[in-house]
Amino acid sequence: MVITHHRDKMINAIIYFAKNTNICGKTKLLKLLYFLDFRHFKQTGKSVTGLDYYAWKMGPVPKKLFNELTENMPPDLKSAIHELPKEEFQKIVPKRRFNGDYFSKREMRLLKNISFIFKEANAEEMIESTHLANEPWDRTLKEKGMFHKIDYMLSIDDIDDSLSPEEAQERQESIAEMHRIFGAT
Repeated sequence: MVITHHRDKMINAIIYFAKNTNICGKTKLLKLLYFLDFRHFKQTGKSVTGLDYYAWKMGPVPKKLFNELTENMPPDLKSAIHELPKEEFQKIVPKRRFNGDYFSKREMRLLKNISFIFKEANAEEMIESTHLANEPWDRTLKEKGMFHKIDYMLSIDDIDDSLSPEEAQERQESIAEMHRIFGAT
């Protein structure tokens, strides 16, 4: 498996959320990552982790990471976290320390804010918070149906900290061009 900057950031975000929130099982973790990526995209036109999310019944799910956590955890994830069986869910526990060097100040602020907001939330509350009307998951489900990829552009709105749709599209095109020229990051 090729380790990329996005992958290192994703793993460190997982470590951060597992350490800084309570009741952090797989479902809660996936929703925390969704909020991190979509809130960051809304402000900057790019995600933090590079994950693609899909509209599943229980909310947005980064399918590739879900499969890694569920089926056969790759070595880089195994060295970072493990799951402790609890009565009703698997608790994710960090095996190593969080490395904040991978993150910008904005990304660190988002990690802290999201952890603070959802510190005590359980999986059901996390699911409910991703099902709000007219949010990206809801719009994807209504417009395309179950199991379709959620477009990050759906996070753009008229609220103060959001980019305009044109700015977000321009940044997406620049990022895609850099990927074509330089490969994965």
